[in-house]
Amino acid sequence: MAQEAWPLAPVPSVAGDVWHWQLEAMHVVSRVRADLRARIAHPSVSSSSTEDARDGLLLVFEELASNALRHGGGDVRALVVAGPSGWLLDLSDEAPERPPVPAVDRDPSLGGMGLHLVAQLSVDYGWERRPGRKHVWARLPSGLAPLEGIGDRVPEPRSPEIPRD
Repeated sequence: MAQEAWPLAPVPSVAGDVWHWQLEAMHVVSRVRADLRARIAHPSVSSSSTEDARDGLLLVFEELASNALRHGGGDVRALVVAGPSGWLLDLSDEAPERPPVPAVDRDPSLGGMGLHLVAQLSVDYGWERRPGRKHVWARLPSGLAPLEGIGDRVPEPRSPEIPRD
């Protein structure tokens, strides 16, 4: 069975407020998530984003942070850049030889579907290997404005809803 590759792409450069944390263990993820939640609840952020977008940011943060601790380990660092049209998340760990690999052909009840969720909620995502570190990143929209610097990414066509009798 072939494994789907997570795109190999450099972490984009994004202007905005930069927030960062060290994640020493899994229990720290909850504390950092609460701090992130408080930061995005500030009127300067909440007025320029939707509640759904903020919830998506928290969910993607938790997925990427837990993956970095579970599969990467070592010195895990979290970085969030809050820009005018969305956020950049960058989670790095000390396992550059272990790229992120989304689960393929797995029963969702067995877990391992986090990267698929990250891909669905993100406008762009990827990973980059740097000396001694792996960076897994995602760009998420604010819900109000398109992200700057995103190419002409066309969403997959959806079939129209057909009313049922």
